[in-house]
Amino acid sequence: MKSVLFVVFFVASASAVPTFIRTESLSPDEKIVGGNTIDIEEVPWQVSVQYISMHICGGSIISTDYVVTAAHCTNGINRKIMSIRFATSYRQIGGEVVGITSIHQHPDYNPQLIDHDYDISLLHVASPFLLGSKVSIIGLPSSTTRWPPGTSALVSGWGTITENGWSPLYLRSVTVQMISESSCRAAYAPHSITSRMLCAGVDGGRKDACQGDSGGPLVIDNVLAGIVSWGYGCGDRRYPGVYSSVPALRDYIKKVTGI
Repeated sequence: MKSVLFVVFFVASASAVPTFIRTESLSPDEKIVGGNTIDIEEVPWQVSVQYISMHICGGSIISTDYVVTAAHCTNGINRKIMSIRFATSYRQIGGEVVGITSIHQHPDYNPQLIDHDYDISLLHVASPFLLGSKVSIIGLPSSTTRWPPGTSALVSGWGTITENGWSPLYLRSVTVQMISESSCRAAYAPHSITSRMLCAGVDGGRKDACQGDSGGPLVIDNVLAGIVSWGYGCGDRRYPGVYSSVPALRDYIKKVTGI
């Protein structure tokens, strides 16, 4: 299972920690396994979603005013103690930090369900992003966009490099391939793979998102295809990573942001 998102960072603030901490059962996804370091200039839409100034999840800039992340990254958290670090390859230093004025968590997301359907939140930032070489808006697909199995996609983040392992300070990425919905459903049965989810991995495993990558981008041809959501383990050859489908949730994004 993609293990714990918040891990030990929040021991001192246990009462404020959301209820999605990852265990060895189905739960939200988190860091890059089997990948390489990457500079922020190569993925300038990538941000770190932070809780009391500590990295908890990834996110993507989708306009000068909004970041998209996973709902399990925001569930139960007061936006006043959350922030966005951006324009840096490091999760804890450099770049700039901006506050969050509102969190728009999908109303149909249910943290009590282990399958993490509708796993999306939109964060309105306190001041607009100034675009440049390290800060860019990722393109959004239409609601009808589909990618055939085998299509290559890039996932990036600051998550652990092995299941329950350590999280590097520097940004990492890995290339995975899209997997058919039928194959993903067969892998995860009896747990639900819904139409709001996409799956991606590689033959033989060993390349995947993991703890700390949740909420981050799955990108195809400079378009945000998915949001790191959940899965069994990290890089397990039997279980591909599961991502929130941006095309399936496109209408919600437009409703909230107008884009």
